[in-house]
Amino acid sequence: MAIAKMTKVLIVSHRSEAAELLEQIQQSSVLEVLDAARTAVSKQWPELIVEAKKPKDIEELAGRLEKSVKFLEAHTKEKKSLLDALAPRTVIEEKQYSQIVSSEEVIRLLEQSEETANEIQKLETEKDNCLNILQMLKLWKNLKTPLEELTDSDRTRCFVGLVPDKTIENLKQQLSKTAALQIVGNDKSLYASVVVCLKENAADIQKLLRSAEFAPVTFERMTGTAEQIIQQQTAKLGETKTELSRERKKAENLAGELFKLKILFDHYQNLLTREQTRALAPITTSTILLEGWVKEKDYPALESIVSSFSASTVSRIKPRDDEEIPVEIENKAIVRPFEVITRLYGMPQHLNVDPTIFLAPFFAVFFGMCLADAGYGLMMIVLAIFFLKKIQGDKKLMLMLAICAVATVIVGALTGGWFGDSIEKFFPALLPVRKKLMWFDPFKDPMKFFILAIGLGYFQILTGLFIAFVHNLKQKQFIAAVCDQLTWLVMLNSLVIFGASKAGVVPVQIGTICGYTALIPAVTIFIFSHREGGVGARLGMGFYNLFSSIFYLGDVLSYLRLMALGMVGAGLAMAINVIAKIAREIPAVGLIVMILILVGGHIFNLLLAILSAFVHTLRLQYVEFFPKFLIGGGREFKPLSKEYKYTYVKKT
Repeated sequence: MAIAKMTKVLIVSHRSEAAELLEQIQQSSVLEVLDAARTAVSKQWPELIVEAKKPKDIEELAGRLEKSVKFLEAHTKEKKSLLDALAPRTVIEEKQYSQIVSSEEVIRLLEQSEETANEIQKLETEKDNCLNILQMLKLWKNLKTPLEELTDSDRTRCFVGLVPDKTIENLKQQLSKTAALQIVGNDKSLYASVVVCLKENAADIQKLLRSAEFAPVTFERMTGTAEQIIQQQTAKLGETKTELSRERKKAENLAGELFKLKILFDHYQNLLTREQTRALAPITTSTILLEGWVKEKDYPALESIVSSFSASTVSRIKPRDDEEIPVEIENKAIVRPFEVITRLYGMPQHLNVDPTIFLAPFFAVFFGMCLADAGYGLMMIVLAIFFLKKIQGDKKLMLMLAICAVATVIVGALTGGWFGDSIEKFFPALLPVRKKLMWFDPFKDPMKFFILAIGLGYFQILTGLFIAFVHNLKQKQFIAAVCDQLTWLVMLNSLVIFGASKAGVVPVQIGTICGYTALIPAVTIFIFSHREGGVGARLGMGFYNLFSSIFYLGDVLSYLRLMALGMVGAGLAMAINVIAKIAREIPAVGLIVMILILVGGHIFNLLLAILSAFVHTLRLQYVEFFPKFLIGGGREFKPLSKEYKYTYVKKT
């Protein structure tokens, strides 16, 4: 439940062992390896060289595999369902994975796939060419003259092309005395035309054709009449389609072995990552130097891996003073799902605080208050269990929503929300149970909800200040702890008690004492909250910081969104119940319509409520809570690991 302690290490390995050592490190996923530009050894010994040689053969093979996977996926017979999106990767035993990776059969499968893909592409091009020729010759099929003869002679010019219907009649009249015009076909908007004239008139005829929007047509490399060529191309198109169907069938058969190509792609992608890491590491004539970061608790595991190689050693080294230390957060199982929120915001600085354990209870309670319906909470629990069983990979988000669903059930039961007011409308026999569990009804006593939202918001803001106060004390930054956090903690609480005394909640004498007490931190904030620059700058910023106390009121009022969302969701659920009850009165089909409205309406309201609750609760953490103590911008720890895009390897 803290930021993991990092250790910087240097591994010196003989180049003959480097590849196997890196594979073991990648398998263990404990070491973040730095490239030469970021290593201390490169700065201390500039004479060290870097190969910087890309593993082109592996990169090329991985590219070929990915291209073939996409090709065969387009020809697979398997129909994907929505649930397949939750578990898209092929589950395979580790032993079978190793067998497929080492098999030459998969390379032959790759070659067959590429051959089939190339053949299909070639046939598709031929098919398109045939269709284009047939489309072009459609208007010329009645032309009896062989197409190769539509050329100029010694004394005449021949123009072949298409004329729009809007200019054809005018063109006929203009050409009647100077040229011969033959129309061989039309499709309502265009006329296939052949114009023949004497060469001395060609320039004038060309001008007339341009003005008539004449579009020239060429029949290059075509011999015979249009009808003969159409017959040839039709026959060729049929043959091409038959061959194309045969090749596609072949692709479908190959797609049955698609998972093997996916496995091989993942293998070579991991190999490529490993080789790229090795290529960017500094080297000598006989050794490779791997400098990087490891979690302190994982150092023995790394030491064990390196010690299994006879020509490799590992040792701790001191990081540079200005070096950025990577950050990894570690929490107990119940809190770990809420790391999703922290990672989404960004890692804290390595000397700062991991906010996950502090935000977890607030996030769950606030989420529950936004939904405030036990029925919806139960639906969320069922859905979460279902998705947890189906989903592959990281399940933190779904686990977090499951915890939030439990909080929703509790808050819903305390506020009497069971699918809105469905118990009152449809199950009145359960009213005693509902009342026994209920703390208050938000619609009859909204001020309790108001005070609860404001109170929890104020408590979270104070928690943020207290976290920063304790952290500064641990870092021995005593002045910052007193002037930046303790002053605010004292002043804000004093002002709250003073206000409560004015409202008659607290005795006036206590309120008066707290009112005077608030002056001490106020003066401290004014004088010492800004401790840089000249006196004028310090006092000016001190006044601004003191004035910013008004912003704390805005921060607290932001938590009213918890009440607003909870009551809006409940109101919409009640409206759905009212509509459903009215629909029940419809003759014959009333019961069916009522059920459809209840199911559809409450599912819609649930999805809308989950989205709203997540977004607004997230906002409260990021905008109101984190700035009180968290310094973001830390660099996430990214160890060299094996990653799988298409497969899910089960460890045996």
